[in-house]
Amino acid sequence: MTTPVESYILTADAHFERRDGPMRSADRWTEPFAYHGEGPFWDVRTGRLLCVDVYAADVVAVDAAGGIERFAVPSQAATVIRRRAGTGFVIGALQGVMLADEELRAFAPIAELVDDPAVRTNDGGCDPLGGFVIGTMTANEQGGRGAVYRVSPSGDVVELLAPVAISNGVQWSADGSRVYYIDTPTRRVDVFDVDAHTGAWSGRRPHIRIDDGHGFPDGMAIDDEGGLWVAMWGAGTVNHFDADGRLVERIRVPGVSQVSACTFGGDDGDVLFVTTSREGLAEPEPDSGAVFVVLTDVRGAAMPEFAG
Repeated sequence: MTTPVESYILTADAHFERRDGPMRSADRWTEPFAYHGEGPFWDVRTGRLLCVDVYAADVVAVDAAGGIERFAVPSQAATVIRRRAGTGFVIGALQGVMLADEELRAFAPIAELVDDPAVRTNDGGCDPLGGFVIGTMTANEQGGRGAVYRVSPSGDVVELLAPVAISNGVQWSADGSRVYYIDTPTRRVDVFDVDAHTGAWSGRRPHIRIDDGHGFPDGMAIDDEGGLWVAMWGAGTVNHFDADGRLVERIRVPGVSQVSACTFGGDDGDVLFVTTSREGLAEPEPDSGAVFVVLTDVRGAAMPEFAG
């Protein structure tokens, strides 16, 4: 007999409550709204989840009740993060980086990363120095033509890593001395040392290896204990690893196989929001493209913002 464990459900008034069940499972929070949902970011200032519907070229804002508001971006959008100084956001665009105003209505490019029409941006994040780090990939997901770039607050671009195939999750340790990074086809989470003055990466080594049959690592979140929460594309789970890279648990995302990314948020920082995708499905999955949630026993680490 399976021992019941705590899991959680979102109530009609947008609060999270514990419930008992046979296994830990995320709950659907929104209606399916994205073909390829990605890049979730909890905006503390407005109490909203921001994410992207990549091929629709939309930033999507989800309010506390799960309501959806879409904002059209001038090109495909890979990720969206709050700017530290002033108001507005930084967005990974199709082949570069742009700034957006607070209303997500006005946009201005600040850096071009690639000029190869077959290569686009993918997942990204901000380092503790305030730089915007974003990777690239080929649109057909073939070959090692991608790279990872750092865009400084002044708009200068430095290549951090190349070649890569499908650049995905990136998160920094609390002290900023290490960065965790996913190039999806490697089936690993690697760790690098980070230069405290320039943000440059060095000393690459494996941190987590994903066994065959458990899907491919995609986006990830980090908690305030240094644990990593990795969205497993093709497996329908988020895998939680402790600070030493040991698997702690698998959280099931029911009815969905293409789990794309996750981030912490909510009033107490202990809600894990999970984006999903319909891309590449052989059979229909009615809930794919929705955001799922699970209440965790830890809080997410504070997310750096773009200093530009």
